[in-house]
Amino acid sequence: MAEDLVLPIPNLALAQNYFVISTPSLEHLHQDARKELLEGIKADQMAPYYRIVTATNALLLDEALLAQMEQQNKEELDKIEERLEEAKKTEGETDIADALRARANYLTRIGDKDRAVEAQKVALEKTPGLGSRIDIVLTLIRIGFFFNDHEMILQHLAQADELVEKGGDWDRRNRLKVYRGLHCLSIRQFKRGAELLLDALSTFTATELISYNDFVASTIISNVLTLSRPDLKKKLITAPEVIQVLPELPVLADLMKNLYDSHYDKFFLALAATEQTHLKPNRLLAPHTRYYVREMRISAYNQLLESYRSLTLDSLARSFGVSVEFVDSELSRFIASGRLHCTIDKVNGVVETNRPSVKNAQYETVIRQGDILLNAVQRLSKVLY
Repeated sequence: MAEDLVLPIPNLALAQNYFVISTPSLEHLHQDARKELLEGIKADQMAPYYRIVTATNALLLDEALLAQMEQQNKEELDKIEERLEEAKKTEGETDIADALRARANYLTRIGDKDRAVEAQKVALEKTPGLGSRIDIVLTLIRIGFFFNDHEMILQHLAQADELVEKGGDWDRRNRLKVYRGLHCLSIRQFKRGAELLLDALSTFTATELISYNDFVASTIISNVLTLSRPDLKKKLITAPEVIQVLPELPVLADLMKNLYDSHYDKFFLALAATEQTHLKPNRLLAPHTRYYVREMRISAYNQLLESYRSLTLDSLARSFGVSVEFVDSELSRFIASGRLHCTIDKVNGVVETNRPSVKNAQYETVIRQGDILLNAVQRLSKVLY
């Protein structure tokens, strides 16, 4: 049905291009990003957005192009307004709602944020169908993603949750998982984001938000960090959806498989490549690059150390393909911050693990919870007697 068609507006690929151009360290990607950004702006006649990107010198201002796009925007909006006025005079509520959505969607397409948000909210008030109302809220979330407005994203994610709970269909529920999952990654909630993306892997349809390959890439990146080794094999490496796309994501394939296979020297190389090709150029993940790389290194060190009570610094360095000085310095930092449970005997060049006992941890938990329970019983007894 036409009303179920989800329009890919605003075009989020353009926001990614704008981010690349605005990042000096990605200069090697600037030429292609500028070309794609300009082509996308021309294709959707995005005069308001063109003003934004030229104001920051991401693109050079072409006055003739701007005037032509603004004229095109005015003509199209005039046509929509005529249709809206006619619907108000002669048609029913459904036709009025359709015209309101057409106006809101056009303003969204051309990147006129304030007017688009206002128009989408008006359309939301006048639209009767629950499914169509959810689609409008999802569009508002995409506007938030496009302009990197986290407050707007959070506000409308909550609104979408409320609408979906009232009776959203299977497809829209799954789309919302992807929206929330990507937002979680953007605010460094990798565990929750990874769970949502993995859950949506076999049912993904949210191509208006992210391409399928980029979605699988985000799913791999987040879940390699958060899944245990057995789950990594069970839920990710053997997933048909991942296997299908892996030939197009060779760097992430190396990252995932070398960590699982304990080829730590190759894993470190793949992690460095991932940093350059999938983290720094990604506008959602770029702010968390250092955090991600550090956590992945800690995960790899922990995975190796779990297999030994002790091993030499030399063998540890050789396993990771780095110098003894590097691994000594890095382990010292992670030990000091409580992230690795081991000690370094520098005199003998040995690393000894001192992992906390699981039984001791369980015993401490029981004692702590028992104290809480006894205190609660004592307070209750005073009330009763």
